[in-house]
Amino acid sequence: MAEFFLPANSVVKQGKLFKATEGVKNIRRFIVYRYDPSSGENPSTDTYEVDMDTCGPMVLDALLKIKDEMDATLSLRRSCREGICGSCSMNIDGTNTLACTQAISDIRGEVKVYPLPHQPVVRDLVSDLTHFYAQYASVEPWMKTDSATPPDRERLQSREDREKLDGLYECILCACCSTSCPSYWWNADRYLGPAALLNAYRWIVDSRDEATGDRLDDLEDPFKLYRCHTIMNCTQVCPKGLNPAKAIAETKKLMVQRKI
Repeated sequence: MAEFFLPANSVVKQGKLFKATEGVKNIRRFIVYRYDPSSGENPSTDTYEVDMDTCGPMVLDALLKIKDEMDATLSLRRSCREGICGSCSMNIDGTNTLACTQAISDIRGEVKVYPLPHQPVVRDLVSDLTHFYAQYASVEPWMKTDSATPPDRERLQSREDREKLDGLYECILCACCSTSCPSYWWNADRYLGPAALLNAYRWIVDSRDEATGDRLDDLEDPFKLYRCHTIMNCTQVCPKGLNPAKAIAETKKLMVQRKI
């Protein structure tokens, strides 16, 4: 695994220019981050001229067109193309987002595409999210109960209790929020980050879960929870419109309430 981290102000050398076919008028330039650890070379950016009259409207459409028609060596993740799986998360025009939901028309000038910041880069636009997923697993994101399961029905909850989960369960683990958080950049080894903490809160407030105390005990740590400084980058960039900062604040509030 390449141990290369992309800082927010990373300086990379200019690479190749892939020009559009002569005579094409509706052209957009895409400046794409390139890094191949096996080559031993420093990161660079390649520039691609894309004919928008033969390209779909989203950044992912352009990247796939580049890979299919101009440069097969370009590496990226993608799957659903519907803003559901979170696979194509990357930094586009300076903001972490999903390539499949980011419209090219919303970007002025050249379209600059980089991998998620402050993560090890596997290759090109592919970040290594192993640590991110391990932190998510550490909050034990599943229902924990001690009581016996009802023999003739599911575990029920009121409509009001169910509504408490709205804005939490929709997280797609794209990592846009955590990798946009300066606190996470500085303390990723111990601070769980917005995504993991939002998912922890999702189970803390689930009325069917019977391990609320244990979950709060596990988060009672100077770094796991309290490194959040309410910078709000996480909420600003979430492609699903969720509010991880609010979930973190509510978790802190529960920490105080149980001590009163």
